[in-house]
Amino acid sequence: AKFFENATRPLRMSYARALGAPRAVLGTRRACPRRMVCAAARAGASTSSKNFAAGFDVGTQGTKCILFDLDAHTVAGRGSYAYDLLPHPSRPNAAEQDPETWMDGIRDTLKQALREANADASAIVSVAVSGQQHGMVALDAAGSVVRPAKLWCDTESAPQAASISESEAFGGWPMAASFTASKVAWMRDEEPENFARTETVLLPRDYVNFRLTGAVATEAGDASGSGVFDFNTRMYDESQCDAVDGRLLEMLPKDVLPPDSKVGVVTRAAADRTGLPVGCPVATGSGDNACAAIGVGATRPGRLVVSLGTSGTLFGASDVPVFDVTGAIAPFCDALGGYLPLLCTLNCTRVVEEARAWASYGTVENAEQSSHASLEKRAMFIPPGCDGVRFLPYLVGERTPNWPEATGALLGLRPGSLQDPATAYRAAMEGATYALRGGASRLTELGLAPAHELVCVGGGSKSKLWRQIVADVFDAAVVRPAEPESAALGAAKNAAALAEKTATIVYVDQFPPQFEATREMPASRDVVSSYASEYERFVEQSRALFGSR
Repeated sequence: AKFFENATRPLRMSYARALGAPRAVLGTRRACPRRMVCAAARAGASTSSKNFAAGFDVGTQGTKCILFDLDAHTVAGRGSYAYDLLPHPSRPNAAEQDPETWMDGIRDTLKQALREANADASAIVSVAVSGQQHGMVALDAAGSVVRPAKLWCDTESAPQAASISESEAFGGWPMAASFTASKVAWMRDEEPENFARTETVLLPRDYVNFRLTGAVATEAGDASGSGVFDFNTRMYDESQCDAVDGRLLEMLPKDVLPPDSKVGVVTRAAADRTGLPVGCPVATGSGDNACAAIGVGATRPGRLVVSLGTSGTLFGASDVPVFDVTGAIAPFCDALGGYLPLLCTLNCTRVVEEARAWASYGTVENAEQSSHASLEKRAMFIPPGCDGVRFLPYLVGERTPNWPEATGALLGLRPGSLQDPATAYRAAMEGATYALRGGASRLTELGLAPAHELVCVGGGSKSKLWRQIVADVFDAAVVRPAEPESAALGAAKNAAALAEKTATIVYVDQFPPQFEATREMPASRDVVSSYASEYERFVEQSRALFGSR
């Protein structure tokens, strides 16, 4: 076989050149003839007859775009655009962004995806947007942004959230500072002039849709994060809105669109701003977790998803609403007409990045040893539980449990514990995973079937070590989708369903996602038992330090 491969290599390279393989591919040291033939076919094939659905995920750390080929039912192009929070050195609990940054992300990621797909924007026949949830975008009467958007991870509104939770309208449910309603109350109390100017309050995805179409509308999946949404009527709860502020209801979108609706079409101004074609239909889209559920096929009960991103989330589809009076599980709707009970933590990949940044401090030698790859390689040889070193991950406070004033803590240190920063690096992964572990038990208590398989998504899922830790802590097999940008893919499939005039859930059943061939299994019963004990100590120490705050 090897002789045949070598003997036919010149012929296939000539064939690739004849097809017009890009020089960059022909000249790469790792180029193989089969890959070059495929590249040549992509470079030379006309895409003028192809149609694409565009999906965007407008996140906290960046925007992602996926172009989905409606004929081949595959991803044809991708784009990414990174950004950060606005600097607020004197306000450690603030987390804000300029909404115009998101529009920059739409424009730049679309360019990248079209370039990779060798396509023109005119081939895009539908669009949908996934977005970070809970954020507050305040608009004046002219539709202009009043102030920077306050994001889900902004906890400055903790006092307002605590006050709102005391209202009888909320039935004892403890609102966390992440929910939009508390941010509106914060603006009223702290920025009365801005509050007086505000006519409309939108979620980040709703704002992007507004910029694309001119329509002020929302849908149940994203509106669930407002804190004042009735999951039975799928409308805003008037009594809860009044309990927050008498003006809140009139500020929120009047139109709560049903699943698989069209928000509107791309306007001329939006086309000029983003590069999308004028008149292109825009589907409802949804919040990032609801879109991620579509992207990984978690559209029916029986599959749990754990997302290792800026936030950590654990969620699964349900046919009935799930209301948790403790507030641990948020009673979200999904994007399909069902429900998506969800646990969310504020601290996930940021904790691991904090450990990596600490390891890189100082000399050049430290910097060379502090890449994620280097730290992970060394952390694999550190025993589960890190010999008692425990990282309580609450760097920006926490929403689940509702401890907005909590801080990060590194416990269990002995002489030599931090000799290798990989110990803190692994402890950070374990701490962020423990914070999610309690959600699985709570979901089971609330009626969801125990999960024996978890779908792992988000930036942290790229780490094989972290996936193994999740498998051991949750005592479940862990699989990873072949397409890592699950929220953008879910938005693209929502847009594709609109173009094909079918329901998104039907479209996902027809064209299910693919998963990587390998999976992480619990290492052994001893490791699982050890992690169960470590998790209990994590809970005890967290409560001892922060439970009374």
